[in-house]
Amino acid sequence: MMSEELEKFLDIATEAALAGGGFLKSCLGKLEDIQEKGSPGNLVTEADKGAEAAVVKVLQRHLPDHGILGEESGELGDTSSKYLWAIDPLDGTTNYTHQLPIFACSVALLIEGVPEVGVVFNPISNELFRGAKGLGATLNRQPIQVSETTTLESSLLVTGFAYDRRETPDNNYAEVCYMCHSTRGVRRLGSASLDLCFVACGRFDGYWERGLSPWDVAAGVIIVEEAGGKVT
Repeated sequence: MMSEELEKFLDIATEAALAGGGFLKSCLGKLEDIQEKGSPGNLVTEADKGAEAAVVKVLQRHLPDHGILGEESGELGDTSSKYLWAIDPLDGTTNYTHQLPIFACSVALLIEGVPEVGVVFNPISNELFRGAKGLGATLNRQPIQVSETTTLESSLLVTGFAYDRRETPDNNYAEVCYMCHSTRGVRRLGSASLDLCFVACGRFDGYWERGLSPWDVAAGVIIVEEAGGKVT
């Protein structure tokens, strides 16, 4: 794909993420309706829904023929299109409900199933991470790259736990224990998109997690790759 078209999509993704993030910031600390989605750790709020609506509005205004996969709304438009947007309007809902400022609005474009454009915006820190295939990755428009750490014992890692961790034995606990003994440290922030972006800019040396959905990681994956990182 021509870089000019990717740049256009990147700008639209940025507009959408800023709109969603702006909505989140305006609602922070004002929530009354907090619901659970299947498990105590999987929350949804009116902020999730409102931020997703703000993102979708921008995407549909500019790109009405593209499909959309949203965490809250599900499939919208022509999801069989080669262009599919994956949205996590509020990545870090539990943090958000506790007014912990580690959350983000994540917007990604998959072209024929492959992430090629990604934007992640934390409206509290005002950090805007962007990446597009062949165009590099940036934090607030400045180029970023992954760390140069090459050994596990010198690494600071970040991870997370699936919502069903209480019910499944495949819950990441054993791996965390091992990594705590084998590395400089392991952190758990509660926002997969920010975890990936913090790897992209070198704050963390690596990240792993299980039980993730496309909207959780699509934007962060392309940002990490464009920052020189490897995603497996």
